[in-house]
Amino acid sequence: IASLRCSVNFLAISYLKERTSAPSILTFFYIATEGQPVKRKKGPAPKMLGNEVCSVCGDKASGFHYNVLSCEGCKGFFRRSVIKSAQYSCKNNGRCEMDMYMRRKCQQCRLRKCREAGMLEQCVLSEEQIRGKKMKKNEEETARTSAVVTPTPVPEVVPLEPEQLEMIEKLVAMQKQCNKRSFIDRPKVTPWPQSQDPQNREVRQQRFAHFTELAIMSVQEIVDFAKQLPGFLELTREDQIALLKTSTIEIMLLETSRRYNPAIESITFLKDFSYNKEDFAKAGLQLEFINPIFEFSKGMNDLHLDEAEVCSENMKLSKGGCRYFEKLFSK
Repeated sequence: IASLRCSVNFLAISYLKERTSAPSILTFFYIATEGQPVKRKKGPAPKMLGNEVCSVCGDKASGFHYNVLSCEGCKGFFRRSVIKSAQYSCKNNGRCEMDMYMRRKCQQCRLRKCREAGMLEQCVLSEEQIRGKKMKKNEEETARTSAVVTPTPVPEVVPLEPEQLEMIEKLVAMQKQCNKRSFIDRPKVTPWPQSQDPQNREVRQQRFAHFTELAIMSVQEIVDFAKQLPGFLELTREDQIALLKTSTIEIMLLETSRRYNPAIESITFLKDFSYNKEDFAKAGLQLEFINPIFEFSKGMNDLHLDEAEVCSENMKLSKGGCRYFEKLFSK
């Protein structure tokens, strides 16, 4: 990019010395994203391997319930027994060996085994406690959702003054006039070679010359546009060159983005010349330079700026940090 900037600046300054001077532009392109709240489970949960068994009956465990690794069946059984304060009896005097079969036959021994395994009654919530907990959770979720969804108030659009509207109309007319002069010079551009031979040196040189001449015409458009901006020609030659050196490449990128066609992923110059990434590469440009151009052009195209907005941006950015120039534009 640095070498490209030097080349463009050289072209622009050379043209400036022959005619007059060019503007400056510094374009900022922002992409904002909004994050969504991420839900997290409260408290640490022991990691399950998938082959754990219930500490009560030996069935496949589903997790830690009431402080014990157990299955869904024993979890539900223990909860129901505690809530109902159930009293069970055993036909074998409490000596049943608990397994997946006996758990259905002897409830007393099953409850005893639950307690022996470590299930805690204080961990069991009553129906009322469960309802209260769910209600509180829903309230918290609603409050959190409301806080996230609350729309940002749209700033009020201030109508433009008649003088501002007149200035915008002049800018658009100036831009169109500059483009029209480029169309007139279109036949002077070295033709894009029809041969596809990548090894032909003459073909490669012709493609490079074609792109170089298009770049020169873009610089000429920038210079012509700058000359018509109020107050620009009142600057010293040094100020004009300084503005040009700091911003010509940015203006070229902004103008290039206006010519991007998302349907065919190409950039069109002078209405008739359309180029995709492969064409840029054939002209000798490196991919690390080509990709940012197309990404920027696509992003700007997504904003759907009209001619007035682009021209206004050109004028604003043409100030280039020169305080004197800012004063002229503030009048």
